[in-house]
Amino acid sequence: MDILDSIEAMQAWRRSLPNDARVGFAPTMGNLHAGHISLIDQATQESDRVVASIFVNPMQFGANEDLEAYPRTMAADLEKLEAAGTAAVFIPTIDDIYPEGIDQHTAVEVPGLTDVLCGASRAGHFKGVTTVVSKLFGAVRPDVAVFGAKDLQQVLVIKKMVRDLLLPTDIVTVPTMRETDGLAMSSRNGYLTPAERQLAPRFSQALADCAEAIENDHSAVEVSLNTARDALTDHGFKIDYLEARRTFDLSLATKVDEEIALFGAVYLGKTRLIDNRVISPS
Repeated sequence: MDILDSIEAMQAWRRSLPNDARVGFAPTMGNLHAGHISLIDQATQESDRVVASIFVNPMQFGANEDLEAYPRTMAADLEKLEAAGTAAVFIPTIDDIYPEGIDQHTAVEVPGLTDVLCGASRAGHFKGVTTVVSKLFGAVRPDVAVFGAKDLQQVLVIKKMVRDLLLPTDIVTVPTMRETDGLAMSSRNGYLTPAERQLAPRFSQALADCAEAIENDHSAVEVSLNTARDALTDHGFKIDYLEARRTFDLSLATKVDEEIALFGAVYLGKTRLIDNRVISPS
């Protein structure tokens, strides 16, 4: 497995490949878990060589968010990536990605889809995501890139960016990996106290129960959402948002007339958890 610690090294590695080699790409911020490895596995199926990146992107963190506290586990991450068969790992520095600083760097913004849900709660977050992903795509030049369904809004934003900018990269969505108790795998789960970790699966269960209720009665979207909100609040969760939105444009859904998804973000103690459930029309 090749370790590429600069944009120049990444570009040179990419140029060294045969012209017909299909490259898969899994961008990460490190602190890898089984969900990340499922991305590598999917990328392996989609390509001839897989590149992963590890870069904790400061542009997508807000002023009061956990950039400095974000866990960095490079040695363990590299072991996991090598064991998964990754061909190369791209580990740029902040100076590589933002040589003149974040404020002076060209930004890529996707309108509409980034105004709601996490975009409304985390000002500037998606501008940071789309800017860094577009730059990583420029360095890696992947034929296919894989993203986890847990961050469904992010997936929709990236897909629109790729369409709008005519980028030659296929975007593949990989199903959410869950713990045995249903909690969606996330690097931020490590922030939970033992007591909070015991409680956390109630979030995914509330979404699952809500989705089942809506599937059984497609006219009961708001009633089902309120039931889920009440259940979470009663168990000590602070709700950022819990909404049903159409997956093609993230507009609010009041009935299941097209494919929709339940999107949720909650705080348990100081930890922010996100999850979703997709509901298809009958």
